[in-house]
Amino acid sequence: MSSIRVVIIEDDDTIRGGYCFLIDEEEGFEVINAYASFEEATKKLQGDNPDVIVLDVELPGMNGIEALPRIKKLVPKASVLMLTVYDSEKTVFDALAQGASGYLTKDSSADKIVSAIREAHEGGGPMSVNIARLVIKSFRRNQDSPLSKRETQILEMVSIGKSRSQIARELFIDLETVKSHIKNIYLKLDVNSRADAIKTAKDNKLI
Repeated sequence: MSSIRVVIIEDDDTIRGGYCFLIDEEEGFEVINAYASFEEATKKLQGDNPDVIVLDVELPGMNGIEALPRIKKLVPKASVLMLTVYDSEKTVFDALAQGASGYLTKDSSADKIVSAIREAHEGGGPMSVNIARLVIKSFRRNQDSPLSKRETQILEMVSIGKSRSQIARELFIDLETVKSHIKNIYLKLDVNSRADAIKTAKDNKLI
């Protein structure tokens, strides 16, 4: 059988080199190329013809989430495995919605990374344990929630300590829109404070 052809896109030189060594040492795997950015990779990806691309989320220039749909257009048959330090729900679901085959955090063991590449190549959806828990938790949420999808997203961000201005920046909306959403959340949950909103939402499995 031919080896699984792997391309790595990771900006940290040490981590990138480590992945190259780790994966190349495994029988049945071959690292075709490794790049520090999507901009560097985009010129050669089609020629590389990879089976699996290991893609970092936080890249210089275009980040991994933004690059993902472009990668899928360039090499539609390749599976893309996200590998990152971030396990925020928004990042995970954005990646999966854009066509990622799997999502691992960088604290995954060497064996897990190699087996995840194989699983992605075989059509599976490998995930770190903490990512899988995040996905399961989202499906367990109360389906009769009075909150809209956007309100739920904002309340989740509030619950992990993000300020209104941070939320506005991360969601690319203006501050007044965030304030309006929070006001609606308070009205719908019949609460008057951030702490009460978070408690009520958690008690009712809304977040």
